[in-house]
Amino acid sequence: MDAVANGHKISIQGVTKTFSGKRGTVTALKDLSLNVEDGEFLVIVGASGCGKTTLLNLVAGFDAPTGGKILLDGQAVTGITPECGMIFQQYALFPWKTVQENVEFGMKMKRMPKTERLERAARFIDIVGLNGFEKSYPHHLSGGMKQRVSIARSLANNPKVMLLDEPFAALDAMTRQVLQEQLVRIYEKHRKTIIFITHSIDEALLLSSRIVVMTARPGRIAQEIVNDLPHPRNADVQLSSRYMELKRTIWDSVQSEVMKSMEVETG
Repeated sequence: MDAVANGHKISIQGVTKTFSGKRGTVTALKDLSLNVEDGEFLVIVGASGCGKTTLLNLVAGFDAPTGGKILLDGQAVTGITPECGMIFQQYALFPWKTVQENVEFGMKMKRMPKTERLERAARFIDIVGLNGFEKSYPHHLSGGMKQRVSIARSLANNPKVMLLDEPFAALDAMTRQVLQEQLVRIYEKHRKTIIFITHSIDEALLLSSRIVVMTARPGRIAQEIVNDLPHPRNADVQLSSRYMELKRTIWDSVQSEVMKSMEVETG
């Protein structure tokens, strides 16, 4: 049965990824298998260097597996696809384009009619709370505002899957919390399939429907945890006993993999 028949939006099947360099061959991922369901918010955590970003790049089609395969809606991922929207830690905005023009860019490349393009851009600029900044350029915006433009641009393109690589890591704590809660509201409304990478267990618990802990390199799946914290989620959920129980479980798993990683580096 293929991935669609099984109901999987993304199926990562026995994926291995190796890189060759001056120090020889490095295996970033080894025989990693993982399914992501339609409308799921999957968060991946793990020690630095465990292959989280490598995995996201493979799903996005920026790179190809050395072994195994990745299916999106049952079709092999063989290159970059507009069905995946990628949001990076660095904002990747066009500095010479306004907020409006940045959000419109992908739609313009798809030759969407101007009237529809303007309407969609306005709608998603409103969703991320940037009304009044349509004509502003990126250098006039704060880091949090730039990341909101990135999110609006991705949503406006209507991707089947959103891939986010530590998008809030460079932001201050208060801005990060505001954007986390905003992303939760967007997810609850639009139910996009999301894969999100973070080093923060608190962020993982606030956002996810499921959390995957990766092993130290070579990356595999160490543990999968269903996040059953109630919706709507905000900072108050962190006060619950269930939150603390889940956090302790994830921390124990991540800490174990971090220690293994340190042993490899010093061994």
